[in-house]
Amino acid sequence: MEFKDYYEVMGVAREATQDEIKRAYRKLARKYHPDVSKESDAEERFKLLGEAYEVLKDPEKRAAYDQLGANWQGGQDFNAPPDWDAGFEFSGGGFTAGESANYSDFFETLFGQARAAPGAGRSGGFHARGQDRHAKILVDLQDSFQGATRAITLQVPELTADGHVTTRTRTLNIKIPKGVREGQKIRLAGQGDPGAGRAGAGDLYLEIDFKPHPLYRAVAHDLYLDLPITPWEAALGATVKVPTPEGVVDLKVPAGSAQGKKMRLKGRGIPAKQPGDLYVVLQIALPKANTEQAKKLYQQMQSELDFNPRSHMGVGA
Repeated sequence: MEFKDYYEVMGVAREATQDEIKRAYRKLARKYHPDVSKESDAEERFKLLGEAYEVLKDPEKRAAYDQLGANWQGGQDFNAPPDWDAGFEFSGGGFTAGESANYSDFFETLFGQARAAPGAGRSGGFHARGQDRHAKILVDLQDSFQGATRAITLQVPELTADGHVTTRTRTLNIKIPKGVREGQKIRLAGQGDPGAGRAGAGDLYLEIDFKPHPLYRAVAHDLYLDLPITPWEAALGATVKVPTPEGVVDLKVPAGSAQGKKMRLKGRGIPAKQPGDLYVVLQIALPKANTEQAKKLYQQMQSELDFNPRSHMGVGA
């Protein structure tokens, strides 16, 4: 996927004020509007210009985009890092699938998920409830098994008096409930924007994602673990030790197990009223033929075993 340099599209510096961005957009929009422009690529340029302005005119999206762009090396295919926007606090909004589809794959990947929390932006008259806000945070998988209280730091994009975008750091102590899963939202009442008049403040919704774990990957309440086994354990069967988030258990590997075989450890996933399961995925690890003895063993298997994994393809040995 191609990285979109929105500042280059609009012909402004990365340090441009919001007013400078607005003026640049108005000037270029007149120049490339398909109804008036004679440029052959006017429609494409006008569409990309609108996409760039949609991000840069919004201090929240611009601050997150600036962080993302700072880590990109030119000349490479761009892939958004997982949870690239974690730790940024946003107000309600976002885009529906239809709206984001009007822009590039790059835009849709970054900003195509609607972010409005329930009740976001309710208001009425002089006494207006504050707007809800939201952020994605990364927590340890182990916190889901035991529950925890953690200090989290959020970056809050703000507009300075001279029209530049900056970020303010906000630290909160939050309680992570036992059994929390990815995608679940924690509501912090009154931690959103202040209300007008005598109306109350909005809420802050924290969407949970797990930090990458060296062993497990989570799918809803279930966990998956790739478990290396030897060829003889797969062929002959064995009882092997398996790590789980709550301790090591014994697992009986049946004789004749194939690569990728899934074995379920019931109730060993994320805690819940109905706990998830832990799925052990067998990965057959081959010993290296890096000694003369190892090479002889492989040569012996080659000569004595009637085995051709490609026989079903009709291509011979």
